Amino acid sequence: MGRKAKHVNFSRKASHHYIRLQPVVSVDEEMTIPMYEKQVYDLQQLLEISRSLCSTLELDKLIESIFYIVMAQMRVNGVGLFIKPGIETEKLTLDTNFTGLEPDSSIKYEIAMDSEFYEQTSFFRIPFELKEMNSTVKKTEEFKMMSSLNPSIVVPLVLKNRVNGYLVLGERLAIGDEDAAYSDYEKEELFNIASLASVAVNNASLVEQSSTDMMTRLKLKYYFFNILTDKIDAAYLRNEHLSVLMFDIDFFKKFNDNYGHACGDYVLQEVARIISENIGPTDMAARYGGEEFTVMLPGSKKEEALEIAERIRSKIEENDFFYENQHMKVTISCGVSELSMTYNPVTSAKAFVDQADKALYVSKRNGRNRVTFADESVFN
Repeated sequence: MGRKAKHVNFSRKASHHYIRLQPVVSVDEEMTIPMYEKQVYDLQQLLEISRSLCSTLELDKLIESIFYIVMAQMRVNGVGLFIKPGIETEKLTLDTNFTGLEPDSSIKYEIAMDSEFYEQTSFFRIPFELKEMNSTVKKTEEFKMMSSLNPSIVVPLVLKNRVNGYLVLGERLAIGDEDAAYSDYEKEELFNIASLASVAVNNASLVEQSSTDMMTRLKLKYYFFNILTDKIDAAYLRNEHLSVLMFDIDFFKKFNDNYGHACGDYVLQEVARIISENIGPTDMAARYGGEEFTVMLPGSKKEEALEIAERIRSKIEENDFFYENQHMKVTISCGVSELSMTYNPVTSAKAFVDQADKALYVSKRNGRNRVTFADESVFN
């Protein structure tokens, strides 16, 4: 005799409008040793997954880890994640959080948290296949949107009795003669992984929100310094390049004085947007304070850092800043510093940024709207 089928008890909590599912797995006394070994192995895997997901608070890296884990554990060729894009929104979006899936560019992949689809799928709170939901979930726009991804299974991410996201798994790969369908045991395992992912995503989102400047959507200074310290350590450990840029908007005060502080806010937001659009996915930009911005470029040496800085400077100079029927000219000055094992073995994040800051003020003294590299003349 092998493992008996899983039974699911349904019970309704009086204080909530949803069904609470309590999976109960009954096992024969004659359960085989290989089955026990598999369960022990899977529990060990869950422990490792938990450690992995709890070890990073960088949301992008965390999502990437979740994808690798789910694809490996469930043998799927794609996965996506619907999560809240910000604390002030009440919708879950796919945005760029997917790999291996093929979203339709004409479809808006978002689920309002007051929609029928959200309410109905939150009601069940278990991994489900869309074909299983045909008779219970109305064919709303959200249902059609989710169907367009051709998911093999969808898993609600539940935290504190609330769904805060959906894991969407793509086509499942069969091995040999094995059926590609999900067993009850695999669905339970997937639910456990999703539960861990839900906690980790929530924690990372809180850090993301608390470390982000609400006006510019760039990182805050102190978070930037923490990450830069880690990047410096990694650069020495792996003998990698690392550069820092420091920007300051030229004559910023005139925008506030001539057009009001709302105009100054607009200029800050536009400059932040241009900076963000001209750096790579592994780079990080921060609002250093006031009208100053700083950028770290892991893996970039002097030549590439100068090229990126110059591109940002020229894009800002060429941009049409248009505010309340006024066309405004905005320029920015920049300083660049590179960590070097030979000529600049800096170990302090603050000292590293200060070098770029000194180079920035050389740009200011030399006429503004230019980029200066922090070489020995700047240090002295």
